[in-house]
Amino acid sequence: DRCLGLVLLLQAVSCSPGPLVDVLVDRYDVPKVCPREVRTEDFIRYHFNGTFYDDGRKFDSSYDRGKAFISQVGLGRLITGMDRGLQGMCVNERRRITVPPHLAYGSIGTGGVVPPDATLVYDVLLLDIWNTEDKVQIRTISKPASCSRSTAATDFIRYHYNGTLLSGETFDSSYARNSTYDTYLGQGDLIKGLDEGLLGMCVGERRVIIIPPFLAYGENGNGTKVPPQATLVIQALMVDVFNPKDDVIVAVKEAPEGCTRRTVAGDYIRYHYNGTFQDGTPFDSSYQRNSTYNTYIGMGYVIPGVDQALLGVCFGERRRVTVPPHLAYGEQGAGDVIPPSAVLVFDIHVIDFHNPNDKVEIQVTYKPEVCNNTTAVNDLVRYNYNCSLVDGTLLFSSHDYENIQDAVLGADKVIDGLDEGLRDMCVGEKRLVTVPPHFGHGEKGGAGVPSSAVLVFDIELVSFEKGVPPGYMFVWLEDSPADLFDALDANKNGEVPQEEFGDFIKLQVAEGKGRIRPGQTMEQVVTEMFKNQDRNKDGVIKAEELKLKVEEDKEREHARHEEL
Repeated sequence: DRCLGLVLLLQAVSCSPGPLVDVLVDRYDVPKVCPREVRTEDFIRYHFNGTFYDDGRKFDSSYDRGKAFISQVGLGRLITGMDRGLQGMCVNERRRITVPPHLAYGSIGTGGVVPPDATLVYDVLLLDIWNTEDKVQIRTISKPASCSRSTAATDFIRYHYNGTLLSGETFDSSYARNSTYDTYLGQGDLIKGLDEGLLGMCVGERRVIIIPPFLAYGENGNGTKVPPQATLVIQALMVDVFNPKDDVIVAVKEAPEGCTRRTVAGDYIRYHYNGTFQDGTPFDSSYQRNSTYNTYIGMGYVIPGVDQALLGVCFGERRRVTVPPHLAYGEQGAGDVIPPSAVLVFDIHVIDFHNPNDKVEIQVTYKPEVCNNTTAVNDLVRYNYNCSLVDGTLLFSSHDYENIQDAVLGADKVIDGLDEGLRDMCVGEKRLVTVPPHFGHGEKGGAGVPSSAVLVFDIELVSFEKGVPPGYMFVWLEDSPADLFDALDANKNGEVPQEEFGDFIKLQVAEGKGRIRPGQTMEQVVTEMFKNQDRNKDGVIKAEELKLKVEEDKEREHARHEEL
């Protein structure tokens, strides 16, 4: 019986056999959510199959034409029965509307298609509703807790989106292309409704934007995906925003106290960084490589925005640097890592910096009141030290070794900067010595020392022995004997064996008349000196063999000039 089941009668109808008095509506498929119902003066887009009530024959179908039907409701542009039967319908609802002849084409019929006095049945699927009074609807799905900047006209934005029709059918998606949609906002590069709907968004914000057809693609639609007079639903995620007038934004996160020096153009800097996009997605990190990024600044070796932001920093300073694309990688991006027109955010931690013209810096932290002797080139020095980076990271300490550290100054036994820092010191004196890398381990670094690292030595001189010039084993502290061989030849037999030679050297040192090379035992010095003087290797030195080191040097120099 047609009076049974889920039906809606717009007027009371008789359940007894006979002609219908009013439209009969069977809502056989109703969506669970219906945010909007059709009302008078609304425009709608719908598909339908039209059949005759009596025999079920089809007389018309929008499906057969491959194009949904578009009309305005309640103003007489449809047959009266459809004007009534479509009222209150939801998008994606399916209805079966039975229209009696007097509310359809009456006793005349139409065009040989619908005969007189025909009851019509329309099976309808509603696809879209809009009204000329409609505005862009914006529903915020999620928004970051903090939002320092929102989109405005003339900004350039990068956003992801899923685009559907009001019926839920997808017509486009940036996610499917794995690429954001990039454009200027408020300049007419987008459809009007989207230009409006994307205003005031924060990076990371998600919105649903519902755009009526006259603020979208209107009567023409767009290709095969967007039909004419289609309401669009855009689910947008704002990824990035900047303005062509933007400059680098620098936010100091941590500034060390007592900053005595700041970077200038031409300095060489070592820093760690995390690089992210504005939505927080990471793209690079020096921490992951466990190596600082090292470069000259102010000379174009890094992107302009970072070059600018690294000027004026202190040792240990932390900065967040936001770089617009025109000061980063621009419209081209960088490979598969940086997309075109991306704003970059760098969290930077300055480790150290120096200038190629820097000298070794020496700060005396303690000096004894009495200081009669100081270290000099060729001296053997014994010292304690801690070696650290500028940020305080300890690299080495003499306390880690059993024996105290020693070195002969000027003999290339330690790095140049430390060698310089150990000179002119008193026993007990303490110093902080800052060594730039060109006086340290250089660009290559060393075992346990990063490349291009500035080193800080906290040193204490424990003791030192006055040295001798390079190549010498013994030096006179006063004039040597007029007849040196006679002085050596204690028993006056014209020959000086090693024991006799050694006794003489020991006596000169004991009486303060001479000094042996520090760091070597007396036996080592005597053996080496005797070996040099015993020229015919017969185990004794004779008068004709004995020569002072200074005389030997003169002979070598003379021979060299003759060869030239």
